[in-house]
Amino acid sequence: MKIVRFNTEGSVKYGILTGQRIQAIKGGLFGSLQTTGISYQLRQVRLLAPCVPSKVVAVGRNYRSHAAEVNQPLPDVPFIFLKPSTSVIGPEENIIYPEASHQVDYEGELGVVIKKRAWQVSAAKALDYVLGYTCFNDVTARDIQSHEKQSTRAKIFDTFAAVGPLIETELDPAKAAVETYLNGELKQQDNTRNLIFPVTELISFASHVVTLLPGDVIATGTPSGIGPMQPGDTIEVRIAGIGTLRNHVVKNGG
Repeated sequence: MKIVRFNTEGSVKYGILTGQRIQAIKGGLFGSLQTTGISYQLRQVRLLAPCVPSKVVAVGRNYRSHAAEVNQPLPDVPFIFLKPSTSVIGPEENIIYPEASHQVDYEGELGVVIKKRAWQVSAAKALDYVLGYTCFNDVTARDIQSHEKQSTRAKIFDTFAAVGPLIETELDPAKAAVETYLNGELKQQDNTRNLIFPVTELISFASHVVTLLPGDVIATGTPSGIGPMQPGDTIEVRIAGIGTLRNHVVKNGG
């Protein structure tokens, strides 16, 4: 099932996408997902970020290839950090290049959307707490990150957490192909079977640190091939079975 959040005539709704048609659902994202009988053509609406997280729990250095390219050791436990809700944008929205940075990088990833409150869950039961999966771009001010030797400011600028275009409920998170394209050129290509810590372990680990709430997103880490973007660029994260998350980079104020 492909779940979308969309705006039509100033009203925000959730729906189930089949082909090019969206069937609106009753209530919110975490109910019974019953359709209303009202449908919309995909081209007639604007897709939004498919969920509204209270936070994004992001994971660093979770592919061996990425750890090698940044010359960092493999972590003994998941290296996690938070992105705030104010950093979240949806498909086709602009990534704003902040004046404080001179190198803003893309990081294509698989995102995991939580469906119910999760606190200290086991890895064996972790998938019971998952609504589905989405594409994620963990945008990073790399020069700030390198200078400050930690990730907080570099990761939390507004528009630095692109999510979408939808939530796929049937994806196997253990073998999802992840690709990133900059202006149509393939830059990142890997598969979640190569994660150091699989999705189930990430959910369990994070839930032993912070309570995960419905709609929260776990960004599972990026493969090698990270690189800079410039104003005017188009960046796409593609995951087989989900689709393409496309965003555009613009100057601050423009």
